[in-house]
Amino acid sequence: MDRLGSRCPLPGYARPSILICLLILTACLLTHPVLRTLSLQLLSVVTGSYVSGTHSIVFVNCPNEQIARDIARAILDKKLAASVNILPKASSLYYWNGEIEEATEVLLVGASF
Repeated sequence: MDRLGSRCPLPGYARPSILICLLILTACLLTHPVLRTLSLQLLSVVTGSYVSGTHSIVFVNCPNEQIARDIARAILDKKLAASVNILPKASSLYYWNGEIEEATEVLLVGASF
């Protein structure tokens, strides 16, 4: 009789397996957004391509405002970005042919989500 009593839960108490299932289900629901983000990032890294649902910001220096506008319109026409900002007169310093060069450019900022 002792063996039978040890296998059956007492009345009013939930079985341990039900409690474990509820804990696992709660943990999955709480971590779902994190798991989704991590899986999208992993897929993006493995395939080497952009995956919708992730956020991206792109900075592009352009030689003048007209080229910046042309690039911005092309990006928006192809729905590659939700918005593009054009910021005039960005100062850039960079190496070119082994020497430090300085130029005034137009900064293009594109956001995708």
